[in-house]
Amino acid sequence: MRDKKDYIQDINEIRSMMERTSKFLSLAGWAGIMAGFYALIGAFTAYYFLGLTPEVLATRVSPAGTNWLQLVLTGLVVLALAVGTAVYFSAEKASRRGERLWNSTSRRLLLQMSVPLVAGGLLVLILMSQGYVGLAAPLTLVFYGLALYNAGNFTYPEIRFLGILQIALGLLSTCFVPLGLFFWATGFGVLHIVYGIYIHYKYER
Repeated sequence: MRDKKDYIQDINEIRSMMERTSKFLSLAGWAGIMAGFYALIGAFTAYYFLGLTPEVLATRVSPAGTNWLQLVLTGLVVLALAVGTAVYFSAEKASRRGERLWNSTSRRLLLQMSVPLVAGGLLVLILMSQGYVGLAAPLTLVFYGLALYNAGNFTYPEIRFLGILQIALGLLSTCFVPLGLFFWATGFGVLHIVYGIYIHYKYER
């Protein structure tokens, strides 16, 4: 006769197997940490080299009077670095777990995130092209937070909490538009670093 410990072990193994098939657990803490550092460097570049000062953010300026194209390119570079790093660390983690990075769960995760990200990105580009540069930080935080909240159904539950924090920062940022870059750096930079450290120590050590 099998004892109670054997049944508990069987239940835990079944639970683990179901979790692997329904949750994307290859997100790496180091990816979040590096994404945070990229964001801080991007914010520093936007402020000191592209002139994204509180004065610029506080008013609507003509597109010709801003470096909005350079700002967009800077944002795209930060995004590319963050995504590339996330793919690298996630692929490495998936390999250690004996799993495939690209599967039905990761596809669902990407789909849930892509809708708010694409919609928000297009809205931000339209507004920036019309001189509303100050709205870029609040909107990117809100739409990114919505994407993370959706992603919480398919990966670590902490992602959903991170999404709520990003949304809250974005909404708060609309009340202090001149300080938008500070809120953006806090959300995309500091919160990512804190989240990455937390995930690393909780799930990867």
